[in-house]
Amino acid sequence: MKNLYIAEKPSVAREFAKALGMKGAATAGARDGYLENEDTVVTWCVGHLITMSYPEVYDPALKKWSFDTIPFIPEEYKYEIIDASSKQFQIVSRLLNREDVGRIYVCTDSGREGEYIYRLVEQMAGVDKSKKDRRRVWIDSQTEEEIMRGIREAKELSAYDNLSDAAYLRAQEDYLMGINFSRALSLKYSYTVRNYLGMDRCVIAVGRVMTCVLGMIVKREREIRQFVPTPFYRVLASTEGFEAEWKTTKDSAYLDSPLLYKENGFKKEESAKQLITELSADAPIELIVQKVEKKTEKKAPPMLYNLAELQNDCSRLFKISPTDTLNTVQTLYERKLVTYPRTDARVLSTAVAKEIGKNIGGLQKYEPLAQYAQYIMQQGGYKGVAKSKYVNDKQITDHYAIIPTGQGLGNLNGLNDIQRKVYDIIARRFLSIFFPAAEYEKVSLVLSRQIHTVVGEKENGTESFFANFKRLKNPGYLTIAGLSSDKKQEEQKLTDEELAKFASLKKGDAIPVQTFNIKEGETSPPKRYSSGTLILAMENAGQLIEDEELRSQIKGSGIGTSATRDSIITKLVTNKYIALNKKTQIVTPTFLGEIIYDVCLNSIQSLLWAEMTASWEKGLSGVAEGTISKDEYTAKMNKFVCDNTNAVKQIRNQNQITRLFDRTKPFYEKAGAKKAAKKS
Repeated sequence: MKNLYIAEKPSVAREFAKALGMKGAATAGARDGYLENEDTVVTWCVGHLITMSYPEVYDPALKKWSFDTIPFIPEEYKYEIIDASSKQFQIVSRLLNREDVGRIYVCTDSGREGEYIYRLVEQMAGVDKSKKDRRRVWIDSQTEEEIMRGIREAKELSAYDNLSDAAYLRAQEDYLMGINFSRALSLKYSYTVRNYLGMDRCVIAVGRVMTCVLGMIVKREREIRQFVPTPFYRVLASTEGFEAEWKTTKDSAYLDSPLLYKENGFKKEESAKQLITELSADAPIELIVQKVEKKTEKKAPPMLYNLAELQNDCSRLFKISPTDTLNTVQTLYERKLVTYPRTDARVLSTAVAKEIGKNIGGLQKYEPLAQYAQYIMQQGGYKGVAKSKYVNDKQITDHYAIIPTGQGLGNLNGLNDIQRKVYDIIARRFLSIFFPAAEYEKVSLVLSRQIHTVVGEKENGTESFFANFKRLKNPGYLTIAGLSSDKKQEEQKLTDEELAKFASLKKGDAIPVQTFNIKEGETSPPKRYSSGTLILAMENAGQLIEDEELRSQIKGSGIGTSATRDSIITKLVTNKYIALNKKTQIVTPTFLGEIIYDVCLNSIQSLLWAEMTASWEKGLSGVAEGTISKDEYTAKMNKFVCDNTNAVKQIRNQNQITRLFDRTKPFYEKAGAKKAAKKS
């Protein structure tokens, strides 16, 4: 009997064939869709070969959109072969059912979507499960060593039945919400929207994840529009060598004063000037040292990359989209350079930690970081990594963090500039965790001066000034990760001599003040999302939820998954609901996107809620883990779809909703006028 290996893509099949020592593995097409020798057959899908059937396949009458035919909830879902992939499906189907194939190794991507791809093929091929020994290969990289380990340790496919159930339910959920809600909202509002915008046709496309992300972007844009900047005025004392900032304390005459913007600034410049007058009233003008605090602060290396963190950094550093980042790291994965990219974990597994010396050792041949890899190997500190925060089996679901394999370095020559840069930051982040923390020496000063004044019911007060100094004592991991600019502007970086001078100050010392200055500031609006920060916001959707109990319930669940978040952004751009600036990667809504938002806000409002979307994702994770049954989830899902579809059918607000559109329209008229002026 022969073993059949079925991969997700031809390129992956080639790697399996090579690892298995098959001739012709480099071309992997010698038999038109598969490779074979005396005891092994290797074949592949081309991504998805099967898709869910449209409603008209169930009943031709369902092709016409009508309120009479929704909600549409199939009792049994129908699937069909994708036309463009039919030839390869027939090849795979025939191989799966060959009598001389006794064991099937499922080698599709190790995750929910990869599981779904194979299960659909098996279902449509009508495989007699009683006659086949089905095994699941679960790997974290495409190195020969990892492929052979995955084959050796392959579990029975039935061990992944819960994951399969979650995959089917995710697809069914997106199908039901997309079909029913898009039809319901289009039937109710498309005529109104089409006429308002002067469009030929308008389909209101909504979805479980897509609409929630649109909501995040529109809400942020409206917060920015509604933001009114507030000026504030800070008082600074300039002495020889440094500045100190005034803040209220319990002894201040201005404590809890309505004149304050917050503890370190006034609402009006006149109040700041009054304080300076009071501080300058008596000679000599000096500040008395009340407290000197010296300490060493350590900054540990950051956690390893998961896909969301990597997408955010690539958006920020290289101005590439999340989709481009995923495609880039997927290429690195397929060339054996890094581990599996579609991961949410930022830690390593205990098993991988035991063998991590191989990854580090391989990087000794990567010239830009060779000296660091050699140093780590010589020191041997990596041997204790299993006891660090960078290793935690409980924080890993499908895969551990993205790290370099230490192999495939010969493939670097064939990479483009961005691919090499992405590989480099992954390698630097990885090696960083084997270096010591960066150490800073810090000195904090508290200085004071008495004033004689009347503020409200208070007479006189002790006004305090604060100054912080910082020096990098030991760069530690920053040596390899690169020195980052310090965002804390209040920490004044000084030389060793200057720092020692201020550290030598004692309580009671008097420091002459050269001048008191007023520094005007202004509150800032929220920042627009970039493609990277949007990915992070989707990953950490629970933080958007105000209700603490609900936030804790869905902790660890985000909007979408690491494998799908980039495609959600792409779909919103394709639908012209949002705009993505390719140069800056800044994301903004379009006028149509804001209209769709208002439509949802006044019909199926929960589609816009992060808590709803994240709770569905949490439920799917529960199904995959076996804590929620397939039937329980299905019942909840069907009820949600039916209730909301029927609710939309009862709405009678489509004529009034244009008033909401009118509120937004001026912002896009202004933008259009600016563009026209630039062109002229």
